[in-house]
Amino acid sequence: MAFVTLNKKSLETNYTYLSNLFKKHDKEWAPVVKMLCGHKQFLEFILSLGEEQVCDARLTNLRTIKSINPKVETIYIKPPAKRSIKSIVKYADVSFNTEFSTIKWLSEEAKNQNKVHRIIIMIELGDLREGILGEHLLDFYKKVFDLPNIKVVGIGANLNCLSGVMPSKDKLIQLSLYEQLIEAKFGKKIENVTGGSSVMIPLLQKQQIPKGVNHFRIGETLFFGIDLFSNKTIPKMKNDVFLLHAEIIEITEKPVLPYGDLEENPSGELLEINPEEYGNTHKRAILDIGLLDIATTDFLIPVDKKLTFIGASSDMLVVDLDNSRKKYKVGDVVSFKMKYMGALRIMNSRYIEKRLI
Repeated sequence: MAFVTLNKKSLETNYTYLSNLFKKHDKEWAPVVKMLCGHKQFLEFILSLGEEQVCDARLTNLRTIKSINPKVETIYIKPPAKRSIKSIVKYADVSFNTEFSTIKWLSEEAKNQNKVHRIIIMIELGDLREGILGEHLLDFYKKVFDLPNIKVVGIGANLNCLSGVMPSKDKLIQLSLYEQLIEAKFGKKIENVTGGSSVMIPLLQKQQIPKGVNHFRIGETLFFGIDLFSNKTIPKMKNDVFLLHAEIIEITEKPVLPYGDLEENPSGELLEINPEEYGNTHKRAILDIGLLDIATTDFLIPVDKKLTFIGASSDMLVVDLDNSRKKYKVGDVVSFKMKYMGALRIMNSRYIEKRLI
């Protein structure tokens, strides 16, 4: 059975690095833990590192977090669905919002639960995912401030999440100016200006974050140590928090090219034939993992850099061993680092065992 490991020492190293970085620049941050897919043992460990705030986009995960520590502040980081309003108020202390009708429902439910639900209003800065348009901001706020059992505690934005629009100092200044505009117009203090995700860290390191932007939600860099501008590991951070391990279930020397009439495979792929490969053979290994777990091999990075991918079906992954110096045998385990989306899919697969090491 394939399994994924979470390395406690590496994760703690990354967590400490980020905590020190944000403290140095007088900013607040919260870990985004949706990567852990509600895995209780993993959540217990990360909450032991610091439990001020955690962010997630799945209610079941927030419920698990509250069962571990009811005192931790939970932030729901996408606009709530109408059918989830009751659970949002119950398990999320703060939620991100963009629709007035949704905030009205939250207000009514918060009154029913005798709570004050806190919200952050998301503003569109060009990536074209969630966010209200800047020209509608003041009218929007005027209506929201009149609602009972609702407290606006911040504004925020997302970049590089849908269209690939990268953050810049100018865009963050724009976000900061929205805060100043709201405070001047309504005489109400906006506590948090949450500037975005892991993609902001290089700007912070270069001191290009405006003073008014004081809060960040960090997931990818926490778990992968990555600089999302350069796609390289940040010095002193770790890129081995997650490792995927799959067992070899067959090793055979086989022809490089298939033989027979070719059509599309179940993934819709039609193999391109290089006639120069006819007659060649390579040693191939089949691993006990497949597209049901990983979606695509593009998200996997073999620890043995000499391995290459041949292909995958729903339950099996085929790799080429020919260039590797290791003497693999059936029963051996092949390990992979993963990109963000690959690890997310693996963590969400109930067929993959999860181990804390």
